[in-house]
Amino acid sequence: MTVDGLGRRGFVTWASVLAAGAGTSIVKAQDAPAKPQDAPAGEAQAAPAGPTEAAFERDYEAPKFRPSWKKQQLSRLMLQDFVIFAHSELEMVQKLLEREPGLLNGSVDWGGGDFETALGGAAHMGRRDIVTFLLERGARIDLFCAAMLGQLEVVKSFLTLQPTLIDAKGPHGFSLHFHAQVGGEAAQPVLDYLQSVKTVELKPVPFLKKK
Repeated sequence: MTVDGLGRRGFVTWASVLAAGAGTSIVKAQDAPAKPQDAPAGEAQAAPAGPTEAAFERDYEAPKFRPSWKKQQLSRLMLQDFVIFAHSELEMVQKLLEREPGLLNGSVDWGGGDFETALGGAAHMGRRDIVTFLLERGARIDLFCAAMLGQLEVVKSFLTLQPTLIDAKGPHGFSLHFHAQVGGEAAQPVLDYLQSVKTVELKPVPFLKKK
């Protein structure tokens, strides 16, 4: 099971088409931040222009706790790259995480509250090698990742706890069924179980290859 020549932008474009047929909202390629041009080695690179933060003013009383913001925040550009690389490039994930361990559980908002971590990206691409690496480093496993890994008892436990999770959506709106589908043969029991709970139409996943 491999990613076959499908980059992040191509994948998201395909995903938007797939979701449109299923009536699911997924971030489109043009909505994602544009990937910046490579800068010469050692030269600082500015974050690409993109959607700005939504305007907001409180119409309620502010929380009593006031954060001090003493620690410097991670680079948004570096976090964006880390999450993108986690879809397909293990070597770059390892390199960036060694450089900045704080990236591990960082989340990017691609717009409209479509949050994605590196683990989430690797999981819905069926990249077991990248998922395993991130989990070994302490990434926070979730239900979608468990479905892709074929962790049947974990998935059953969550759905027993809260049956409505059968309709839960991960990054870009991908369902539990989809995550089990990209998990391949190892996740087939999970997919069968999910289909027994709620049958959905399974569309072909073009970037997967059978071993």
